[in-house]
Amino acid sequence: MNTVALELVPPELAEGTERALEEGSSAAELCRRHGLVEHVGHVMVPGIIAEDADRPVPINPRMDVLDFWKAVRSSFGAVSGLCTQVTVFHDEQRLDDRVHRLRDAGMDGVTFIGKPHGMPAADAPGVTPQEATARYRELFPHRGVVLIPTRRGELNRFDAKCESGANFALTQLLYSDRIVGFLREFAARTEQRPEILLSFGFVPGMEQRVHLIDWLIHDHGNDLVRREQEFVARIAARSFQQRRDALVDMYRRVIDGVHDLGFPLSVHLEAPYGVSRAACETFAAMLDYWSPRTDGSGVRPSSGTRPHAPIEEIP
Repeated sequence: MNTVALELVPPELAEGTERALEEGSSAAELCRRHGLVEHVGHVMVPGIIAEDADRPVPINPRMDVLDFWKAVRSSFGAVSGLCTQVTVFHDEQRLDDRVHRLRDAGMDGVTFIGKPHGMPAADAPGVTPQEATARYRELFPHRGVVLIPTRRGELNRFDAKCESGANFALTQLLYSDRIVGFLREFAARTEQRPEILLSFGFVPGMEQRVHLIDWLIHDHGNDLVRREQEFVARIAARSFQQRRDALVDMYRRVIDGVHDLGFPLSVHLEAPYGVSRAACETFAAMLDYWSPRTDGSGVRPSSGTRPHAPIEEIP
């Protein structure tokens, strides 16, 4: 795809189509204002479902992915759609119907997702993401799975998903360069080279109070994740300029580390608290360094590079 995918979360169902139109128009205008339009090739629409009760921001019923996509796509001009689809609550027939509707609505690719945080497997007896990527090989050109480089056992899990038919991976939000070592090890053990959508999320100051990002990336007892949580907490307490610089430096570190490993690369941009001026300014600074839309070769720019401070030392 060699794309930049901007994530837009469907609004609460009670707010109606008018709210969806407003959000799409506002996000598109911010992209134009900050020079992101030339980069954004896809809008990513996640399917939102209820998860753990301890989520810091409650989940009220949300507009369906298809309805939201139809409402916002015209605001962005010539962009394609990507989405996530939880598979484990559907039997094969229901999932078939859903996936065909996604394709017919102009979705270019789907990331298939398994059971939510903390849910017993017995409560999610439907189609697994691995089964879905195999089932829809002929239907969708881009069949994705979630990649969490800090998760235990992820190398074997990801290898099996690629064998089953996944040809791209949407990473969890990256707040360290752990993905570099993960992909280096994966490249050494297999010839498979799925496209990697590297996910970068803006950290606003309000994270200090709400801790939504901390919750999104948490993995109890995982030291790699604990260090990422500490990084997020540390920069959330800084000024906007310091937060932007820290996130852009991390972006550079990841791009420099993975660009020569042989994986097609795309970028996924997420603002967990909503698309804002500050988020777009930060994303624009990232893409000024490297963008798959302006350099399809996957090679980072040769000018403007500089040594990186260890992430733990970023002020």
